[in-house]
Amino acid sequence: MIKNENKTKPTSTDVMSFLMTVPDEQKRRDSEKLIEIMNKITGHPAVMWGPSIIGFDSYHYKYPTGREGDAPAAGFSPRKANLTIYLMEGFADNSELLTELGPHSTSKSCLYIKRLDDVNINVLKKLIASSYTFIFEQYPKGK
Repeated sequence: MIKNENKTKPTSTDVMSFLMTVPDEQKRRDSEKLIEIMNKITGHPAVMWGPSIIGFDSYHYKYPTGREGDAPAAGFSPRKANLTIYLMEGFADNSELLTELGPHSTSKSCLYIKRLDDVNINVLKKLIASSYTFIFEQYPKGK
């Protein structure tokens, strides 16, 4: 393995086969709905990134340190405790939307939701779309 090689890469694993391994039926249904939402926002099909991230489209990043790689432009993972939705924009500029979202928690670029039924789906769609737009403003395709 190349030193500093990104461990999270697209795989040939079938997304629906992966979903069948998720033991929680509600998380599977929520994941199917998130796939539908992210596919519509990005216009790209779902692809497995590593063993547990479902990603849509990709972008190439390069940091000032010289580290570079590819990552999903939108994505999520049905984790045991929560659905983890990756929003690369972060949350600083989205505090108003977050108050309208419903029960959730966040970390630097992760939004944690227990169930989609608990949140405002239209607000979630806005957050995902905003993050997707943001990532290509930061890392334009073809550059």
